[in-house]
Amino acid sequence: MPETAKPLAIVTGASSGIGYELAKLCAQNGYDLLIAADRAAIHDAAKDFQALGSDVEAIEADLATLEGVDKLYAAAKGRPVGALLANAGHGLGHAFLDQDFAEARHVIDTNITGTIYLIQKVGCDMRARNEGRILITGSIAGFMPGTFQAVYNGTKAFIDSFSFALRNELKDTNVTVTCLMPGATETEFFERAGMEDTQVGQDKKDDAAYVAQVGFDAMVNGEGDVVSGWKNKFTTVLASVTPAGMLAEQHRKMAEPGSGKR
Repeated sequence: MPETAKPLAIVTGASSGIGYELAKLCAQNGYDLLIAADRAAIHDAAKDFQALGSDVEAIEADLATLEGVDKLYAAAKGRPVGALLANAGHGLGHAFLDQDFAEARHVIDTNITGTIYLIQKVGCDMRARNEGRILITGSIAGFMPGTFQAVYNGTKAFIDSFSFALRNELKDTNVTVTCLMPGATETEFFERAGMEDTQVGQDKKDDAAYVAQVGFDAMVNGEGDVVSGWKNKFTTVLASVTPAGMLAEQHRKMAEPGSGKR
């Protein structure tokens, strides 16, 4: 990646969905890009962003592994990272006891382990320079027990909490941490999670471009957190005063296999 006056943004999970739209916004707003995903489609996405005038390098790597994160970090070649948009993540539907544990662990390692490992590596550099912006994609799912999506919701509860703690640790620096907490969004998430036959999988969802714009604007403004969409804002308020057992039952109705056909 040649030297340029443009700042560099790293965007993970950028091959589709919210991550693709976040990378597109970075390109449109004067960033060069280092993008990553675990699928070959990341290289097609890179061509789209190059057409917007950005210098783009695409890394195909499994960010659930430390080796995958190291590969991405090394690709920056020491260039200062102006913005890290840690968006990589995926879900897994069905009852926890019926899941293949290797798949469940991959959700945990992608959504948590790889995410915070990358944030620590890039964040240390930002703190040393006393400059940088971090956007972490959490979820309103972190506010409720995820019946038939237990592992995913648990990982997002971790990420939502982690982002607030990291932001406070960095409050005396010029490094900002923003947590984007979307609701159900029109992406490949539900297909990859095996949840197409659920109510939430079949219901109308938020537009990924809209969600990304909300998150990007919040990052630029240095906000601590942002929930995209008024319905999702209402959900988070309601979740804060609803007993956990009731929330778990409500989630069952949305995520139980076959619930979309009833």
